[in-house]
Amino acid sequence: MKNKENGTKRVKKPWPTKAAMEQVYKMNLWGGNTATFYSGEGSRNPIIVNPYLEEVSSFLKSFKSPLVVCDLGCGDFYIGKELVKYTNKYIAIDIVNDLIEHNKEKFIEENLEFYCLDIAVDNLPFGDCVILRQVLQHLSNTEVQSVLGKLNGFKYLILTEHLPNGNFIPNKDIISGQGIRLKKKSGLKLLHSPFNFKVKEEKQLLSIVLDDGKGLLVTTLYTIF
Repeated sequence: MKNKENGTKRVKKPWPTKAAMEQVYKMNLWGGNTATFYSGEGSRNPIIVNPYLEEVSSFLKSFKSPLVVCDLGCGDFYIGKELVKYTNKYIAIDIVNDLIEHNKEKFIEENLEFYCLDIAVDNLPFGDCVILRQVLQHLSNTEVQSVLGKLNGFKYLILTEHLPNGNFIPNKDIISGQGIRLKKKSGLKLLHSPFNFKVKEEKQLLSIVLDDGKGLLVTTLYTIF
């Protein structure tokens, strides 16, 4: 089935990641309560959120012609809602249908669209800039590679990943779900093997040291072409 408006296409394949992420929200595995959708402290802690919004909004505002932004893995949209006003169009995507339906009712703007898609399986909408904020860290290497293969049509990628402190072996594989590579003392480095993602430029926008030795949250801007 194809969405005529934006060219996205739903591919009928098993979605093990979809089931895992639905469980995360249903059982409130990232916190919150049963009455709300909650995407974790990384979406609410002002020490984390405020510097991120400052950097990303500054980037988006630097263009005379506002960009079309695709937020892949938009979650509870606590952060995305602050960026919509700086874009020509903001397309927010998540794999959990109930979450997307909730967001559609709660967040309404003329230039805002929500879609339920599996970004590793389905075709993506067209856009200028992709935001992937603490999303790829939950995916297996196979799924990460699939997502990266869909990004060549975009100009920019703003990636945020949870990384260990100090030196580490990047890109250890995991099973997609709630957990991340930090448990294996690893984290994603897209320019390293096995991904070897090709970009024109890499620029670190932000690095936040987390409390209690929980590593770093690193936001990187990639110019793809």
